[in-house]
Amino acid sequence: MTIIPFWFIPSHGDGRWLGSDEGSRPTDFGYLSQVAVAADHLGFHGVLLPTGRTCEDSWVLASALAPLTHILKFLVAVRPGVTSPLFAARQAATLDRVSGGRLLINVVAGGDAREMRADGVTLDHAERYAQTDEFLSIWRRLMAGERVDHQGDHLFAESAELLFPPVQAEGPPLYLGGSSDPAIAVTANHIDWYLTWGEPVAAVREKIGRVRDAAAAQGRSVRFGIRMHVIVREQEEAAWAEADRLISRIDDKTIALVQKAQAASGSTGQRRMQALHGGRRDRLVIGPNLWAGIGLVRGGAGTALVGSAENVAARMTEYADAGIETFVLSGYPHLEEAYRVAELLFPLLPIAARDTHIATARPGRAGEASVHHTARYDQVATGPS
Repeated sequence: MTIIPFWFIPSHGDGRWLGSDEGSRPTDFGYLSQVAVAADHLGFHGVLLPTGRTCEDSWVLASALAPLTHILKFLVAVRPGVTSPLFAARQAATLDRVSGGRLLINVVAGGDAREMRADGVTLDHAERYAQTDEFLSIWRRLMAGERVDHQGDHLFAESAELLFPPVQAEGPPLYLGGSSDPAIAVTANHIDWYLTWGEPVAAVREKIGRVRDAAAAQGRSVRFGIRMHVIVREQEEAAWAEADRLISRIDDKTIALVQKAQAASGSTGQRRMQALHGGRRDRLVIGPNLWAGIGLVRGGAGTALVGSAENVAARMTEYADAGIETFVLSGYPHLEEAYRVAELLFPLLPIAARDTHIATARPGRAGEASVHHTARYDQVATGPS
């Protein structure tokens, strides 16, 4: 058993208190680059870059951070309802090439309903996952070097192909987080790594079992990760005091407003997060060293492992025993907490060795010289150069 630690790039802002501007840190590239360089230096395998209207664009940010780091991998979101399979595949292949094979893909099919409508996505939950299934079918073929013709219920492609291949064979690994039956079905068909938010160990074990069974029915296997926060200190009491301090600026009115907005999101995973605490301050401890306070005002991952280094390491080992390999962690503020996690937790855990090999991109089949001297193209359209 080994553990693969990831960290988080706070591209929506950072700070010392939740729900307060006091001590806040804006999404300044200088600061975000400090977090990425620290994660790279400290031994984290990769970082998750969030997606959505409240975040800096994850693709542009990953492209800017990649040259500043050496080993760190970047988990970047693809949103099937917002972009086409070929356009997204070209972006992914290029970033994979220029980063030396350090790109990972986070497939995001859902999210807040208002945000999706702002992006032009009007499909309901089941239709979004049906579209995602089509998208990934095309994506997989493109990454395998095929020329793709597709006429589906949601997507169309004619003579689509990648002329510059990704560095990683078959393309960057695919990650997906989703608790609904359609999300698990898409995982079974296409996904390499299934991510869950930080629920109690028994619930995570049950979910892993469902995904494994669904994948096995398709003749596939899936690996597993978990997304959660962490508050670790040398002493148990100090960690819990820090958890209390983190939400000490939040009033009940703010909690009620956030919980109402989260309930309207339509996300199965978000409903599961909310059910852990019910929006109540007296229900935040939901398991040994597992605390749901962050979910009072933060959408998505809302739980944290809280405690001494020894106790937090023991809880992570329990998740690993259930089948979790990758831990996508975060903490406020993210720069200082990256150091705490690495210094206090890493010595107590069986951390997997990092892949230090930087791959070399294979030659592409396009470019002015090859395009104008190949019979495969009857007509070449060129844009500004």
